[in-house]
Amino acid sequence: MQHFDTLKGWLDWQESLHPLAIDLGLERAANVFSKLNPDYLKPVTVTVAGTNGKGSCVAYLEAIYRAQGYRVGAYTSPHILKYNERIKIDGQPVEDAAICAAFTRIEAVRGDVTLSYFEFGTLAALDLFFRSKVDIQLLEVGLGGRLDAVNIIDPDVSLISSIGIDHTDWLGPTREDIGREKAGIFRAATPAIVGDPDPPFSIFQTAESKKARLYCIGRDFRYHKHGNEWHWSADRQQCLHLPEPALKGEHQYRNASSVLLSVSLLQDRLPVSDASIRTGLAATRLPGRFQLIDGDVPILLDVGHNPQAVGTLAEYLHEHFPGKRVHAIFSMMKDKDIAGVLEIMNPFVHDWFFAPLANPRSVTEPVIREIFLKNSISRLSFGFKDFSAAFAAARQHSRKGDLLLVFGSFLLVSDCLTELNKK
Repeated sequence: MQHFDTLKGWLDWQESLHPLAIDLGLERAANVFSKLNPDYLKPVTVTVAGTNGKGSCVAYLEAIYRAQGYRVGAYTSPHILKYNERIKIDGQPVEDAAICAAFTRIEAVRGDVTLSYFEFGTLAALDLFFRSKVDIQLLEVGLGGRLDAVNIIDPDVSLISSIGIDHTDWLGPTREDIGREKAGIFRAATPAIVGDPDPPFSIFQTAESKKARLYCIGRDFRYHKHGNEWHWSADRQQCLHLPEPALKGEHQYRNASSVLLSVSLLQDRLPVSDASIRTGLAATRLPGRFQLIDGDVPILLDVGHNPQAVGTLAEYLHEHFPGKRVHAIFSMMKDKDIAGVLEIMNPFVHDWFFAPLANPRSVTEPVIREIFLKNSISRLSFGFKDFSAAFAAARQHSRKGDLLLVFGSFLLVSDCLTELNKK
């Protein structure tokens, strides 16, 4: 049996253990979890899937339930600065020692079952939430839904934030395919909330075949903005004069609306007051989502890495930074729709600075040069050894009143926050 004294040791070993970085399927993780906690008593569980907005929905739920005084476990991915961000209890990342202890328990029962890096993390989160006796656990799907490791747990509420085109190699090439995979988290006679305003038909098909209780935004629940406030309603319920969601962008009203319906549907098990809802909405924090760092030249960080996500980013720039010269420090993973992202964002960007990432999945300079050329984008700078150099060059080209935009990848935002923390 393997044992490591440090979290880094465990994570390095896990990355080398399984032949595939991604190996979708429930049987292996379910098998190990049944041995890990044979007397498992499931906390109230909300499972959140979606192309974009998953992390935001979890963050709103976490803030609202914590404002009410509940003990909350939140499992998300990927992390930005530290692995511990993935597993939080009562708003705090779990310490290295606790995660290492969970990994040790998993390894003790794993036997010859091979687990991926993500499956180890999922099992550790479930184990730690169970042992910590959380009142509610919030589980963010890593990829898809139907075959993602978090789906070994039956949710009390399933929530799909949005359906866009991403991870097509794993989930299929169309929104119908992707919707079907994400709707795999639905359960019979259980609420299934969809915050996408135009869901694919496969969502309705899957809900019907699974006999889930489907709730769609615009049909079963809705929101209405009024000045600096907004109102939410569903059937005979309503919340009036709500504060603006702390996370910025029009899409956050859809995310927050979906979350409010989830809270409403769980009221008989975990009552929440209107005051806690308001406090939670206003107190939600999530690094890397339209995160603005003030200064003579402010910096806007966003992890958006697919056309749907950068579409909301473009809307946000148009609404909040009209007429600004925007200098984009940019990079993406090579399997993403880079051309689609550039087409959406180029009208809002004055010039581009390509920042290479230290990851084998990231796009290389020769490839990105060709994509820029095909999209007739000429205001670009290359030749930087790392993010720090690209960021420094963008700053030199900026003047007071401009905006520095860092977007395209979680890893890029991580590099930026690391750079800023140094200073």
